[in-house]
Amino acid sequence: MKKLRQFDALVIEEFVKEQFHQPSHSQNYYEIVYIFTGSGRHYLNNSVVDYRANDWFLISPEDTHYLEIKRKTHFGVIKFTDSYFSERRMLMPNALLRFQPEMMMRNKAFKEMRLNMDSLSQLNLFRTIKTLIDSKESREVLSSPFIFYQVLSLFALFQQQWGDMNTHYTWNNDKQALISFIHQHIYEPEKIQVKHLSQTFNISQNYFGKYFKKHYGIPFREYIDNYRIKLIEGRVVAGFTLRQIADEFGFTDESHLSGYFKKKTSTTFRTYKKDHQS
Repeated sequence: MKKLRQFDALVIEEFVKEQFHQPSHSQNYYEIVYIFTGSGRHYLNNSVVDYRANDWFLISPEDTHYLEIKRKTHFGVIKFTDSYFSERRMLMPNALLRFQPEMMMRNKAFKEMRLNMDSLSQLNLFRTIKTLIDSKESREVLSSPFIFYQVLSLFALFQQQWGDMNTHYTWNNDKQALISFIHQHIYEPEKIQVKHLSQTFNISQNYFGKYFKKHYGIPFREYIDNYRIKLIEGRVVAGFTLRQIADEFGFTDESHLSGYFKKKTSTTFRTYKKDHQS
């Protein structure tokens, strides 16, 4: 597996490709990728997500990824190492200190679903990326406070997406912490049981169901099922076998997974795969 290395704390790039120029690889830096135009698929770890114009995705050093370009794609890329933010921590507003950029980049919720923003946030994201791209040849790109705050503003936008990006609910930071925990541990069934979550977040076990419905607008079990199904659908599209998916998500066997999938989607794996794989 190829591993790309970057020694500069910040690198800003722009390029247009008809075919992706790197094989599946990992890297020692964080990467924000913005799609100006084009379409294709992003293979990240065990998931695959279709992309199109105005989409964005995040990659951290633990990830392995590859892009399949279907229509010539114009990319804007912001790449930074751990040192870029750690050496400038004193310049960061307190609100962002709690949700550190590196922590956001590692959040599975940002990686395994197609990411959406409202129209105003999309416009702000586009303008910020364009400003950074236009400044990429500047000699002061690494030392410039202006550039630093432009990069930081990207994470202010990402912070708005910290909860469930597939609903229209707006949650505060405390409630987002619970959702983030669920996303991070969706592959470990014992950690997203009500008993464990109640202890972890100091919520009465008997009250947990009502608490979740009240604050998130959806029953807890329904939320878990919806999120898990979306991830499983991505695995199916990526070509994973029933056995591989069952092992990853903690199902007892393939039959258990098949029954669960059909019950929640009203279709079979074979039908879904046939309808969604190219």
